Amino acid sequence: MSDGPVCSVAAALARARAMGVDRLDAQLLLARVLACPRSWLLAHDDAVLDVDQTLQLHGHLARRADGEPLAYLLGEKEFHGFVLKVDRAVLVPRPDTETLVDWALELLEAAPARPTVADLGTGSGAIALALARARPNAHLCGVDVSSPALEVARANGTRLGLEVEWLHSDWWSALGGRRFDIVVANPPYISDGDPHLPELRHEPRLALTSGVDGLAALRHLIAGAPAHLRPLGWLLLEHGHDQADSVRELLRRHGFASTTTRHDLAGRPRVSGGQLCASV
Repeated sequence: MSDGPVCSVAAALARARAMGVDRLDAQLLLARVLACPRSWLLAHDDAVLDVDQTLQLHGHLARRADGEPLAYLLGEKEFHGFVLKVDRAVLVPRPDTETLVDWALELLEAAPARPTVADLGTGSGAIALALARARPNAHLCGVDVSSPALEVARANGTRLGLEVEWLHSDWWSALGGRRFDIVVANPPYISDGDPHLPELRHEPRLALTSGVDGLAALRHLIAGAPAHLRPLGWLLLEHGHDQADSVRELLRRHGFASTTTRHDLAGRPRVSGGQLCASV
């Protein structure tokens, strides 16, 4: 990546720095290309990449410099203590979503012996698989309208040896009269005109935006939830940092009590939920 067809580890990392790629990201990409631990690079900065390795790394660095998520380039992302395979068909799992998983796990502690849980808009299967991994006694149903996303989720479940029912559905549409003890969702919640959308251009737009105020999917999920929850069932929803009040009001309006909001690791209101009133 200098002027010749090959380069050293040190030169490769210097090139990455000049391209504006974070050093850790560059090391991880280089370690993947060389099929070695990242720690190996620190002691072998004079090691030389061959032509194919140089070209492969250059392509990865160019894509990272263009803003493509590191997870897509590596093909995987750690979430809630395990590794998921990901590609551009799915949203990259975020640490913020672990707040939703942890809340659902708390509720499952007091759930029936064989609780049923639906994860709507499952994407890579991150939430459903995290719950199935921690609570093997629960029946998990992961739903998505995107067939490519479901393929990613199903492959993750198979690789991890976790049993989840995967279902192609536009939110509630294919669930019929089924009712669940807990429904969780990380739906799209960014407004169509959000100025930060260009930064997310490599991720599926379907999983990001939801109308002029970002609340369209959340409204639909909340309105349909009473018909798909058992009495006293819970609905937990991830949302934007400025949407908690609106989400709690929507929950109350549709028959939910005990509405509250949990904050993510940065202290931002990230997940709101409520318990369906027994009389609804």
